[in-house]
This record gives sequence, structure tokens and C-alpha cells, in this order.
Amino acid sequence: MSLRQFISTRGLLKTLSALKNSIVYTWDEAARILGLDEDLYSHPLHRELERPVRVILIGAGHRGGIYADYATKSPREMRVVGVAEPNAARRKRIAAAHGIPPERCFTDWKAVFEAAPGQDGVAGAWADAVIIATPDRLHTAPCLRALAQGYDVLLEKPVAPTEAECRQILAAAQASGRIVGVCHVLRYTPYFRELKALIDGGMVGEVVSVQHLEPIEHVHMSHSYVRGNWRKSEDATPIILAKSCHDTDIIRWLVGAPAEEVHCFGNLKWFKEANAPAGSTARCTDGCQVERECPYSALQIYYRDRKRLYVFDLPEDQGLWGPLIMQGLNTTDYGRCVYRMDNDQPDHLTANILFANGVTAGFSMEAFVSYEGRRTRIMGSMGDIVGNMESFTLTSFKDGKRRSWSMKTDAHGGGDHRLVKDWVQAVGQKNPALLSSPIEVSVESHLIAYAAETSRVNRSIERVQL
Repeated sequence: MSLRQFISTRGLLKTLSALKNSIVYTWDEAARILGLDEDLYSHPLHRELERPVRVILIGAGHRGGIYADYATKSPREMRVVGVAEPNAARRKRIAAAHGIPPERCFTDWKAVFEAAPGQDGVAGAWADAVIIATPDRLHTAPCLRALAQGYDVLLEKPVAPTEAECRQILAAAQASGRIVGVCHVLRYTPYFRELKALIDGGMVGEVVSVQHLEPIEHVHMSHSYVRGNWRKSEDATPIILAKSCHDTDIIRWLVGAPAEEVHCFGNLKWFKEANAPAGSTARCTDGCQVERECPYSALQIYYRDRKRLYVFDLPEDQGLWGPLIMQGLNTTDYGRCVYRMDNDQPDHLTANILFANGVTAGFSMEAFVSYEGRRTRIMGSMGDIVGNMESFTLTSFKDGKRRSWSMKTDAHGGGDHRLVKDWVQAVGQKNPALLSSPIEVSVESHLIAYAAETSRVNRSIERVQL
């Protein structure tokens, strides 16, 4: 029996309550106590595939590499047979990790769809599916081309930078009949899966309202949305779409009803030149007088602490890293002063959402916090839940008892490879129903985000039109 099935019968709370109240269990402990499956999140329809799903990776950056890595862990389910990536170091790294021959390594995604099929090609293609993990504004064209040529698709979020392109991809997916999964990985995390199961099991009665916080963390904000590729809305996508369509998706999923109206406020308050301290310079390496005191010092983050180094495409030999990191800080945007960039993304915003079932949700995205990991509060007619991505506590209004659970997971709450597994199974079995986040479901979360950005810019209340 899966933990989700067990919760749906309201047995988990009853059994743990009989053992001891107000105690924190890990999921492994809960499984051992209750005699549940070792894999708490196995899908009852997953099965051994006749052959691995053959995948082409388009975009071999940080996220693309994580998704492709599933093939090294589960080679009987997935094989990466081709890669398209303009960055030579990233392309070579993926090719080496997956044994991809040179003739299946491309610098341009268009070449993927012009290559001749191999001996194991099907329907004019030389693979079964593609993973698209290109920059946000390069999602639409390769996705439409893949669907036109008969490939199934796993598409990194956001689906597309504009509402019109998002709807275009949805229409193309429906017309083609192909499987399109969207990388809303939070749906696959133990934390959110169990929150959803508790809500669906009636553990808090009827959901009345939701409060959800995404704490980006101050250094993460400076890295990705001030110095990084997502710093300008026009060049990437609005931050509520680029960073927080995960959250609009999760809120919609937990509430279980369509969104009707959105109202959003937010702005860029801190990361601008007016706040540059006296003595600061264009680059942290230019002799900045306050560099040692600055929490956003590029020298501290990248060179001394050696964090977020994937942006520099460093070799395996760590002895070579020092000079290469310094070279990157002297030549790329990652070495520039956070107060002297050309960024325009809000560093804080708050959105209110009204759903068709009368539930209201408040969502906040905050840069200026010292921690990461979503914070969630579910307010119901018979109880409430308070959680932080690693643990949550359910309080019953009837008896006042509190029951808590705790889990420690990897990045993205342990959802990355669970998502890929579901998608691979869906493609291998030709069954889109296996996906928690198919394109049809994912589009609504994007429409909420588009409406929120329009509301923020225009200071208006926006309708969400499906």
C-alpha cells in the first residue's frame, strides 16, 4: 500500500496518533512503523518498459543536465541518444556521460530535426522524445518543431514567455496527440504530495484559504535575477513566471478549482544604482572598498565560498578553478556589482488569487530572506496545516491535537527525477494519464502568472481566462 492510499483512508493520522502525539517522524520511519512500501511515491501504473525511451536533450545547462542524469540512474528506462547545445563544454560533458557519438551532437537545435534517422529510427525520427531545457525564450520554436515531427516532449518551465505562445504550444500538443510534460517538479516532491493527500483526505475539512511564501534567498536572487540570465523580463520572462509558476501551479493543485481573479503588487526596490554604497565599483574585482562587507560580493560567493559555480563550466580538476573563476568574474556579468546592473525584475511581490470554489490564496515571493524552501499554510474548516518543505504540522480543531512529520530531501524537494520517471513511463506506455503535470494542466498555472504580471504592471484586477 502506498502512503498516499493510506492517507486517503484517514488511517495515517489515526495510527500515528495511537503511537504518540506531537512527535516528528521521518517518512522512512513512518513507512517502517506502518509497514508501507519502501518507495512511498511509486505509481501503481508504472511497469518495466520493453525498451528504454530514447531521448534527445536540447539545452544542456544546469537543469537539462539534471533531467538527463536520470538515464544514468535508470538506464533500463531512458537513454540519452543526442544533444544540442551551443556551449562546447556542456555539450561534451553530456556526450561523455551518455556515450553519444559525435554525429548526434549538435550546436543548434534545428540540426536535431534535420538529422537522418538511424537504424533504430521510428516514424522518420531517430528518437522517441526530446527534453527541451533551453533558455525561456527558446522554448516555443523547438517544441513546435518536435511536435510536428512526431516527438513526445518534456518541456522545462515556463512553457513559453508569452500567453500567446503558451496557448500555441497547447493547441499544437492537442492537435498532434503527442505527450507534453512540463517540469513542475514540486508536484513530485514528498512534501507537496503528502499535503495534497491530507487535503484530499479531508484532514482539514473544507479548504478555506491558503498562504504560500516563496523565499528566493538573497544570494540566489542576486545570482539568478540580478546578475544572471533572468535579470531582465524582456530577455527572459517575468520573474513570477520564470521563478514562481511552480508556486501558482502548486496553489492551484492544492485548491482543486480554477482561478478566477488575480491582484498583484510588487517592484524592484533594492537592487538598483541609487542604493550602491559609497566606494563600490562596477565590478567586485575592481578594488571595491566595501566588497568585504557586502553580502552580494561576487568574490565571496563564487571565489571564496565556491558556490553556484556551474555557470562557469569549470573542468573536473579543481586545481584549475581559482584562475578560471577569477577570469569569469572579470569578464562575465557574474562579477558585476549588483547595484550597477541592467536588471528590472521585482525583488518582492504579493499576489492575491480568488478561485471558483470561493477559496482565496495569498502568494508572496521574497528575495530578502536568509533561507530557501517554500512555506505553506492551509486553513480549513476543521483544522490547519503549517509547513516549510521539510516538515509540516496538522492541528485538529476538534481535539486540539498536533501531529507533525519531517523529511529531508534533495534539491527541489526530491521532485526532479520523480518527474522524469513519470514522463518516461508516460512516453514508454503511450499513456499521458500517468503525468501529474501535462501541458493541459500546466497552462492554467501560467495563465495565473501572466494575469499577475499584468496586474502588477497596470495595478489592476485581472480575470483568468482559460
